[in-house]
Amino acid sequence: MSKNFDAILMLGYGAPEKKVDIRPFLQNVAKGRPIPADRLEEVAHHYEMFGGSPLNEYTYKQAKGLENKLSENGGAMPVYVGMRNWHPFIPDTLKQMADSGIKKAVGMIMAAHQSDASWERYQRDVEEGLKETGVNIAFEYSPPLFDHPLFIEDSADRVSDCLNKIPEDKRCKTLMLFTAHSIPVPMADSSPYVEQLLTTARRIAEKLRLENWRLVYQSRSGRPTDPWLEPDVCDVIHEVAKEGVENIIAQPIGFLCDHIEVLFDIGVEAEEAAQEAGVKLLRAKTVNDDPKFIEALADVVQKMASD
Repeated sequence: MSKNFDAILMLGYGAPEKKVDIRPFLQNVAKGRPIPADRLEEVAHHYEMFGGSPLNEYTYKQAKGLENKLSENGGAMPVYVGMRNWHPFIPDTLKQMADSGIKKAVGMIMAAHQSDASWERYQRDVEEGLKETGVNIAFEYSPPLFDHPLFIEDSADRVSDCLNKIPEDKRCKTLMLFTAHSIPVPMADSSPYVEQLLTTARRIAEKLRLENWRLVYQSRSGRPTDPWLEPDVCDVIHEVAKEGVENIIAQPIGFLCDHIEVLFDIGVEAEEAAQEAGVKLLRAKTVNDDPKFIEALADVVQKMASD
């Protein structure tokens, strides 16, 4: 494996790890974007509720897990982490990699579904980082994991954990909601984002023989007048409660680890919507650093190295 690639750069969104980091982090996120100050303050309070975000912690766990798995499989390679909006910033990690003699690396974007916001933007960030630092590293990007069998299997396992909490006689009144970050409709139309999300949802449902499921969206931002992907998870919760649904399982398949969009938007907002609607909401976990997901990461790297 090492004859092809020297290292892996795991690319993530980044997140504040403690309260003092929250507003500087949000300033980075908002740079060059027309986000109203009151919206940023609202999001800051979401982060403050949890004292920061676990995203960085999980990304490092994923990176370490991948490094260990590759070593176990006889293809040891260092795995670096670079973040778009917080430390360690991508340019800083690129310099660290160059100082270690890295010449050719796998770029691993920590998103399972492709849109400009979740995919191409990270590639542009790497290109800009290379120009900014003057570093010369060649990158080849790993494919998205939306249909990888181990990603599907791991996600299905998390849903099963919730299904096991629902009595057999209540499962006929249970709805599965697969959630993903909403994005502007024009961005969605120019990408395979929705198609890939539907593939993930369908394969998880097929694996568990679930017939009653829907793909919904969460975490919308931007101007209210701009068209974004719908329906919103909270709207659907209220809607289906009127149709006799008693239990809802929500799984954020659009996220590869827990962070504020999962903890607050599903764990708080969607939970409040469920209580208002009189239904029970169970949140299926994201894959985080589960062993099967780590195996999926290692598998795509090993296949790239053997091509």
